[in-house]
Amino acid sequence: METGILAYGCYIPRRRLQRAAIHAANRWFAPGLGGLAKGERAVANWDEDAITMAVEAARDCLTDIDRAGVQGISLASTTLPYADRLNAGVVKEALTLPDGTRATDVTGSLRAGTSALVAALDGTAIQLCIAADRRKARPASEGEMIQGDGAAALLIGQGEVIARVIAQHSVTVDFVDHFRETGADFDYGWEARWIRDEGYTRLLGGAVRDALAGADIAADSIDHAVIPVSARGVAAGLAKKLGIRADAVTDQLQATVGDTGTAHALLMLAGVLERAKPGQRILVAGFGQGVDVLVFEATEALARLPRRHGFAGHLADRQEDANYQRFLFHRGLLDLERGMRAELDQKQPGSTLYRHRKAVLGLVGGRCTKTGTVQFPRTDISVNPNDRATGTQEDYPLADRAARIVTYTADSLSFSPDPPTYYGTIDFEGGGRLVAIFAEVGPEDVEVGRPMRMVFRISAVDEQRGFTKYFWKATVGRGEE
Repeated sequence: METGILAYGCYIPRRRLQRAAIHAANRWFAPGLGGLAKGERAVANWDEDAITMAVEAARDCLTDIDRAGVQGISLASTTLPYADRLNAGVVKEALTLPDGTRATDVTGSLRAGTSALVAALDGTAIQLCIAADRRKARPASEGEMIQGDGAAALLIGQGEVIARVIAQHSVTVDFVDHFRETGADFDYGWEARWIRDEGYTRLLGGAVRDALAGADIAADSIDHAVIPVSARGVAAGLAKKLGIRADAVTDQLQATVGDTGTAHALLMLAGVLERAKPGQRILVAGFGQGVDVLVFEATEALARLPRRHGFAGHLADRQEDANYQRFLFHRGLLDLERGMRAELDQKQPGSTLYRHRKAVLGLVGGRCTKTGTVQFPRTDISVNPNDRATGTQEDYPLADRAARIVTYTADSLSFSPDPPTYYGTIDFEGGGRLVAIFAEVGPEDVEVGRPMRMVFRISAVDEQRGFTKYFWKATVGRGEE
């Protein structure tokens, strides 16, 4: 049996910051950035990071797929929230994968996403390969203009693959186009022309040429070329030199999303898989202290893959934003007065989180096997008022079940990084009730009976100890926005 891609998914945050708003605030200082002040970039909300975006991309990838079959999970990112805690392990818990699932963090380079993909393809296990980044750039910098936030996920394994590997080639060279030391907030980049000539043209272009030649693949037979380089004109120029057709070069998403770092190659690939035809060849490159090159061929199984929200759905699900000051605050680049109500000790006891990890990280409730009553959280005694059965409950995951608003309120008094805080009671389809915070809603989004869906988000940050607390929030159901 051949190993290849079994499924794909992605996540792009709803909020899209207009680059014109960034330039308008900074042109007094950096007028030269006006040439980049076109289009928009995807920006994660204050309660999103590489872990939460990875969870959403993985959920999209696993649409109508039995999660019990997933044997391994890898999370590639240069912006992992934890230096010493398995970030992929948090994702595993949120997805309610079996405890026997292997989990790995992959980092250290912007090609970590493709490197994790290469490693997964070299094995035989069913592996969930995820890449996500939420990078920070200096205000009034080129990075602030061209970067974006996002995540993508690929399910790799043997069986009915939607894309098979027909070529694979990697080189590792300590070519430092940019770097960020441990503990630093921002990258330091070298001179753009040198990166273009030595890095992109010679190193990246040479690796793609060698990969095609080594597999005896004609460059003009490539139908989709995923070359995730944000520098203007580089991908088209490389394709021309290599003999790849101009119409095969995939859009780098600069006008709509921005460069999503480690996730970008996989995100672009997800977009290609959404529109590729059986038999078409897809070239994917990853660049960062070397190059990964993979060539896939789409199969007939691609047309049978269950529909998912996918790249097009996330791209269309946008919320235009011109609030640059809010973006800076959410990135930790602007210190606003939070007031006394923000002075809470958010300490998370590790023992409590461990004992209740299924409920907290996986939103797993309980269902009474005697009466069918669903409740959250799961307890030894059923909440059914007519039958207080004891010891009859089984695990009952709620995260992927549709819900509706029963009650709601907007709180403008308590502290919130994105006020006001909307919260209320929701009822799940099939049973179960929860008081939940609502994510990314406004007054026009909330009403009794409104369909909602659950999303994995940051609930609070313990700034004294550097610990991020995660839980599930409710947001408007897709198709209801």
